[in-house]
Amino acid sequence: MASRLATPRARALGFGLRAARDTRGFGLRQLARMVGVTPQELSHWEVGTRIPTVAQVGLLLGAMRVEPVERKRLLSLAENAREPNWVELARAPEVAAFVEYERAASTVINWEPLLVPGILQTGEYTEALFAEADGLNPGTVEDCVAIRARRRELLRGQDPLNYIVFVGEGALRGGLARPRPMSGQLTHLVSMSEWTNVSIRVLPMSLGFHPGLFGPFAILDFWNLPSIVHLEGYCGSSYLYDDREVAAYRAAAGRMRKLALSEDESRAFIQGVIADLEA
Repeated sequence: MASRLATPRARALGFGLRAARDTRGFGLRQLARMVGVTPQELSHWEVGTRIPTVAQVGLLLGAMRVEPVERKRLLSLAENAREPNWVELARAPEVAAFVEYERAASTVINWEPLLVPGILQTGEYTEALFAEADGLNPGTVEDCVAIRARRRELLRGQDPLNYIVFVGEGALRGGLARPRPMSGQLTHLVSMSEWTNVSIRVLPMSLGFHPGLFGPFAILDFWNLPSIVHLEGYCGSSYLYDDREVAAYRAAAGRMRKLALSEDESRAFIQGVIADLEA
């Protein structure tokens, strides 16, 4: 049974502790012995199913000699780890916590009204997208392209992510001033739509009102942890964990599933948009 302690902050704290341990080459038993806990307890902390005290986190970070900036971030997560929901102020276009949640998820249900989902973006589309954004230096853009390339790898392999996305017609027809990256991106979507673990369905503008008009969202389901809803905003991301809120977004996704074009119809629709771009 999934633990109700696996809040968004608790999981982000666990991701950070595990990353610090792996980066510094500490074994699970070795680090547990250094801070006076069992390996099982430390393992629970690293997946978020149990929450260490701030003092225990301080001991871990001290034992691993974690640098001050990351130490401050992880201690802040520990202080509020039991809070059910979380707003993470963005430090970069790719929010670190979401990437880790996505990596741990078994299924992601995504709605994107205006942009191609990051995990399905081609490098050329991502570069063109951020080239039109203000205030991003070339190094940040390169990092975003690299991170999204690594995210795409989650869709491959023996146990790939099950990815279900509803895409608005606006995401297919707009977003970029240059047609070439858009055409290549849409061709990539057609190719990805053939994968058995990827479902791409289009919601045409002609539908009128539907639940997705309230904004993009992603529902992340996990094998043995409670689901999380991710909401992306201009200044950061929100993570919802409350059962009622998750259920509301799941109901919205269910309604959109009924309204969207079928997978075959969506593939044909995207091919039609490609033809329009190349005409």
